[in-house]
Amino acid sequence: MSHPYLAPVIDLVRAAGEAILPHWRNDVQVHEKADASPVTAADMAAHHLLADGLRALDAAIPVLSEEDCALGLAERAGWTRWWLVDPLDGTKEFIAGSEEFTVNVALIEHGQVLFGVVGVPANGRCYYGGAGFGAWRAEADGAAQPLRVRHQAAGGFTVVASRRHSSPEQERLLDGLRQRFGELVLASVGSSLKFCLLAEGAADCYPRLAPTSQWDTAAAQGVLEGAGGEVLDIAGAVLTYEARENFLNPSFLALPRDAEWRAELIELARR
Repeated sequence: MSHPYLAPVIDLVRAAGEAILPHWRNDVQVHEKADASPVTAADMAAHHLLADGLRALDAAIPVLSEEDCALGLAERAGWTRWWLVDPLDGTKEFIAGSEEFTVNVALIEHGQVLFGVVGVPANGRCYYGGAGFGAWRAEADGAAQPLRVRHQAAGGFTVVASRRHSSPEQERLLDGLRQRFGELVLASVGSSLKFCLLAEGAADCYPRLAPTSQWDTAAAQGVLEGAGGEVLDIAGAVLTYEARENFLNPSFLALPRDAEWRAELIELARR
């Protein structure tokens, strides 16, 4: 099963990555947005390419991008299907010269992720998938392989951690996981690549008890769901993307859908 828009969106994500690369490690000028987060010419180049391309693909589907999100709830509340876009996720990593930045595009229907595409401009890799489609990782040459989450820890229970963001609640959760699983293996990686590590079976869970925005997570959630994973709020409900006054996500837990320790993880997150 596939979706008629999946292949053209993969092409758009790759093209956005190509628009970003000339700015990477090239003394890019950084500006500060109203929320004090950084933005660069690379963010805007990718934004314009994606917004124009997605509207050309289907003018009836609105585009909500991190770089064009000044749309009131009254306007967005009537949307039933829309594109949710982060043209350059991991801007701080990009500015620092790291390879851990991505291009994220998700198609949302009735608040659920239908499918997501995550491009990695630095190496040409692309992750894509959705709950009804499966998930794949395609290399720069186009060679693709299916992805599946793992259900047994290999060489220690691996928790994906943010390199830049934590919280006291998150540290307490990690302490609880240590009591349950022993010493943890911490995998620190930037941007939406955290979800992709789970999707390709390289990690066991990704708890995030610190702020994120909807465009940070939706595309990679689609990939993870296609690979047999899920993203839950700390009440145990699936993380959704219905229109809200602001774009902040609640705290969430990303994990394999059938993990035997699922209930324990939710309980730890609630403490």
